[in-house]
Amino acid sequence: MRKRRGFDKYRFQHHLRQFRSICEQFVFPLLIFQAIRTLLFPSPFDIALVVILLGIHLAIYYEFW
Repeated sequence: MRKRRGFDKYRFQHHLRQFRSICEQFVFPLLIFQAIRTLLFPSPFDIALVVILLGIHLAIYYEFW
């Protein structure tokens, strides 16, 4: 059985690393804005969007993606 190696961001091509870097910069502010909007005007779409943004943010924070 192979050992699973940790996440290596240099394993990806340059444009994928650049896309990940852009996501790192924009996901958190969008998440905060969407969370405030969801608290004020809740709808099923807003809640789903907050969950998706939170998942992306956690994946980036814990270097899962």
